[in-house]
Amino acid sequence: MRKPLIIVLGILMLFGCSKTDRKTTAFSISSGMLERIEILDSKYIAPRNIDVWLPDGYQNDEKYSVLYMHDGQMLYDSTATWNKQEWGVDEVMSELIEANKIRKTIVVSIWNTENRHSEYFPQKPFEMLTKTYQDSLLYQSTRNKEIALFSENIQSDNYLKFLVKELKPFIDENYSTKSNVENTFIAGSSMGGLISMYAICEYPEIFGGAACLSTHWTGIFSDENNPIPEKFIIYLKENLPEPSTHKFYFDYGTETLDSLYEPFQIQADSIMVLRGFGDNNWITLKFQGDDHSEKSWRNRLNIPMTFLLVEKNMNSK
Repeated sequence: MRKPLIIVLGILMLFGCSKTDRKTTAFSISSGMLERIEILDSKYIAPRNIDVWLPDGYQNDEKYSVLYMHDGQMLYDSTATWNKQEWGVDEVMSELIEANKIRKTIVVSIWNTENRHSEYFPQKPFEMLTKTYQDSLLYQSTRNKEIALFSENIQSDNYLKFLVKELKPFIDENYSTKSNVENTFIAGSSMGGLISMYAICEYPEIFGGAACLSTHWTGIFSDENNPIPEKFIIYLKENLPEPSTHKFYFDYGTETLDSLYEPFQIQADSIMVLRGFGDNNWITLKFQGDDHSEKSWRNRLNIPMTFLLVEKNMNSK
């Protein structure tokens, strides 16, 4: 039986807020505890909610690894999502922790906003595109808001600055965490997969592992005459962190939007091999018949979580 989420936190000093709006949320979870942080002001990004999932038995005198996840409003409660689907993060994480398959971990869930595409599209690869092509993407909204992907200029560098310079320090100060790179991870799907890949490459001293499910290599909704994937592959080749200290998980399905990804994932895989990644620190999996949906990601979430958070590393400090 699912129990209601009750606890709400407000941030005042860290994010420069003049006030906080304290209210309960309709979210419900089946295990652990969920706490709400309302970001009313940030130097880098627009206001949004942050949900912090704590495993059953969470104690202040015990240290926990931390997993940062994008699209936070889609992770726990299907009754509150736009498509009535969810990742089931609370169920999957609890089952793996209870079975001693993964280390005890806190999940920090960052909600997206209407600026999602602008915040999740890796900025440096975007800037490799010709100015004409950049403008064709950015100013599409002025021509047809129904098909526009970008609501504003690319903000992914600012989004990552928020994670690294504001959110992570707050989490480490207010929760009992193992704050080092070996115990800090990031995960997401689709555009969230792209920004997870970008985050670990931009901040290898912060993130020790990334799970990139259904990575949206095309950047837009077509692969025809599309220069974007090439820029992502070039960026990956030039910016992969050291394989001895970092882990990557990639996957993709074969249906709906996922049907576009295989050729580009194969190129990315060749870069992983070239840079020295192998079975102990990188896997890419293909899921025949899986589509581009929370239902598919939920069904296989245990795989990347087990790979990144494997129990044998639980005692790392």
